[in-house]
Amino acid sequence: MNAPSTHPLDKVAIDPACPVVVPPEKAENIRRLIQFSHRSFMDVDGVLPWSNGVDRSLPPKDEKTSWIYGTRYWDALSEKQRLELLWAECARDVSMFIWLEQTLPPLYVGYINTYQEALSKEVYEYLMIFSKEEIVHTLMFRRFLKLAGLNIYSPPSSPYVSLLARLPRLHPAIGILWTLTLEWAAELAAIHGTQSDNVEPLVRGMFHAHHVEELRHITFGRRVIESFFSTASRAEQEIVRTQFSPVLRNLYDMMTFNAEIAAHVNFAFPVDVSDPDVIKEIRQSPNNLKVNEERFKEQRDWFVDLGLYA
Repeated sequence: MNAPSTHPLDKVAIDPACPVVVPPEKAENIRRLIQFSHRSFMDVDGVLPWSNGVDRSLPPKDEKTSWIYGTRYWDALSEKQRLELLWAECARDVSMFIWLEQTLPPLYVGYINTYQEALSKEVYEYLMIFSKEEIVHTLMFRRFLKLAGLNIYSPPSSPYVSLLARLPRLHPAIGILWTLTLEWAAELAAIHGTQSDNVEPLVRGMFHAHHVEELRHITFGRRVIESFFSTASRAEQEIVRTQFSPVLRNLYDMMTFNAEIAAHVNFAFPVDVSDPDVIKEIRQSPNNLKVNEERFKEQRDWFVDLGLYA
C-alpha cells in the first residue's frame, strides 16, 4: 500500500462543492473569452500557407534573442553557424510548446470529469475550449517541425515532469497556475523574438496565429488564479508561494539556455555544456539579462502583485 503523500501542495484544500470560484466580473470576462473562441478559432490546414514551405536561409528569430548572442561564444561562430544555431533554438521553443500543450487536454478534461458541475459553468466550458485549442496547436507545431526538417527536443527536465504528473491530484487552481506559468513564459519568449520583418515568414505567421489564442488562455488563467488568491486561506496561499518562487526562477534559467542545444547542431558547439559555470555565465550575460527583463516583465510584474515572486 502506498504511503500518503506529504508534499506541501497536497495540503491546499479542495472544496468538492466548488473547487474553482470566480466572482461575477471575472466570470463575465471568461464568458467573453468563450464568445471570442467560438467566433475565431484555428484550423491547421488553413492557418498557414504550408505549400510555401519554410525558407531555412532566413532567420527564425531575431539574432539578439539567441541564447549566446553578445557573448564570446557567439563571436566564435561563422554566419552559417549562427543561422543554424537560431534554427536549433527555434526547434527547442516549438518542442517546449508541444510537450506542454499535449499534456493540458488530459489534465483539464480530468478536472472536468472529477468535479463536473461543481465547476462554474464558465470555467467548465472554457476548460473544454482550452483543451480543444491545445490539441490543434500541437498538431500545427508538429507539422511545422516536419516541414522545416527540425528535430523535436527531449521533454522538459525531471522536476517539471514530476510536477506535471502531480497536477491531476492537486487543487485545479494550482494546476492552472503551473500550466499558466509555463505556457505564458514560453509565449512571451516566442513572440518577443519572432515578429520582426526579417524573420522567416511561416515562422512569424505561426507564432502570431498561436499568440492570438494563447492570449485568451493566459487571460483565463489569470482570472482563475486571482480568484483563488482572493478566497484561499492565508496558510494555503503561503504554501503555494513557498513552492512557486524557486521553480519560476529555474524556469527562466531553462528558457535562457538549454544544454541539449549542443546535440542539435552540426558543428562543434563553442560552449562546454558540461561546465555549470559556463552555463551560468551565459544565462547571466548582459544581453540575456536585458532580454529577459524585457520579455518576461509582464508576467513577472503580475507574479509580484500576487506575492508569488520577489
